Amino acid sequence: MVERIAIEVVYAEPGRQWLHQVSLPAGSTVMQAIEASGIAAAVQGLQIDPARLGVFSRKAGPDDVLSNGDRVEIYRPLTLDPKEARRRRAHES
Repeated sequence: MVERIAIEVVYAEPGRQWLHQVSLPAGSTVMQAIEASGIAAAVQGLQIDPARLGVFSRKAGPDDVLSNGDRVEIYRPLTLDPKEARRRRAHES
């Protein structure tokens, strides 16, 4: 019998979030979890960038192997550079 692991795949936009739980064979990767979740079909226009993935807020690659209970996170591109945001806030003060 093949050991299974439980994984959560999450993605958020302003005002809305998606959380899909999947059961995968032990040794599955980040990208396999994303594909199994069906999140790409559920979120219209979602472009999954392999450089914008994480597991529990730590950067992860698409081929990283998951452990039972991991949470795979798909990150959106920044809408504003953090340095520019600080400049704007400082200027407003």
